[in-house]
Amino acid sequence: MTSESTFIGLMRAMATDPAARDLLDDCAVISLGSENLILTHDMMAEDVHWLPSADPADVAWKLVASNLSDLAAKGARPLGVLLGFMLGEDSWDRAFAVGLHKALSHFGVALLGGDTVANRGDKRALGLTAIGAATCAPVPSRGGAMPGDLVYVTGTLGDALAGFELIEAGFDEVGPLATAYNRPEPRLAEGQLLAPLVHAMMDVSDGLLLDAERLANASKMGIAIDLSKIPLSPAYINYRGDALESRLQAASWGDDYQLLFAISPEIQIPVAAQAIGCVTQGAGLILFDGDKALPRPATLGYQHQ
Repeated sequence: MTSESTFIGLMRAMATDPAARDLLDDCAVISLGSENLILTHDMMAEDVHWLPSADPADVAWKLVASNLSDLAAKGARPLGVLLGFMLGEDSWDRAFAVGLHKALSHFGVALLGGDTVANRGDKRALGLTAIGAATCAPVPSRGGAMPGDLVYVTGTLGDALAGFELIEAGFDEVGPLATAYNRPEPRLAEGQLLAPLVHAMMDVSDGLLLDAERLANASKMGIAIDLSKIPLSPAYINYRGDALESRLQAASWGDDYQLLFAISPEIQIPVAAQAIGCVTQGAGLILFDGDKALPRPATLGYQHQ
C-alpha cells in the first residue's frame, strides 16, 4: 500500500495554487479581497480512527472536532461544514445524526451540505470539510519559526492514548481519559488569540514529535524538544506514570488536538500553554530529557500506511 507521505508527494506536484501552501500546512488559505477563507478536509475510517463498538455520536463529535482543530491552528472562525457520509445500518446512521447535531450545536457551526454514498464493504469511511474565516492577517502557517523562538503546546498530551487503551481493554467507566479520546475539544479560542502573535502554529493530531518535525521542516529550521517538559494530566500520570517512556509515548501517539506553536520569547502568551523546547538553526527534530540528549525513536507519531 502507498504510504501517506508518498501519496501526498504525488499530489504536491498538482497543488500549485498559492492557496494550497505546497500541502505543507493544516489548511488551504484562499484570499478573497481583504478576507481570507480557510478550508480543510479530514477523513475518519472504522477500525483506524474509531473502534467498531464506538458510540456513533462520539464518532460524529470527533469528526467535527478534528476538522475544527485544523481551523484553530489558523486562528480561524468556523463558518460551516460539508459532510461526506457512507450509509449503513439504520440505527447507527440515526445515532450519528443525533451526535452530529449535538456537536455542531456545541461548537456553533452550521451544516451547509455534503454527499452520501452506499458501499458494499462492511467498513465505513467518513469525511468532513470545514470552512472558516481568518481572524487576522497574515494567516499563521507551519512555516515561519525563527531561531530562538520558544516552542509551546497547549493542554496535556497522552490522555487520548490512555483512553483508547482502556476502552479497547473493555473498561466502561474511564472518565476524562475516555472523553479525551472520544470527544476532543479543538482549541478555537486559543488559536484566535495566538494567531496574531506566533511565527508558526499547527495542531497536534498525529503525535507531538511527528508534528514538531513537520513544523521544523516547513520552517526549514531545527526544533529541540525537552521530553521532561511534556505536559501530562494527573489522570494520565495515575494510569501510566511520568517516567521518560510514558512521556515519550504521550508525545508520539496522537489524537491530542492541541496547538503547537513557535513564538518569540519576548512575547507574553495569552493562553495556558507549556514551553517544551526551542527553535534552532539546522534541520529536523532534536530530543532531550533535561540536559541529556536522546536518540531519535523509531516512530515519531502516526502515519497511514
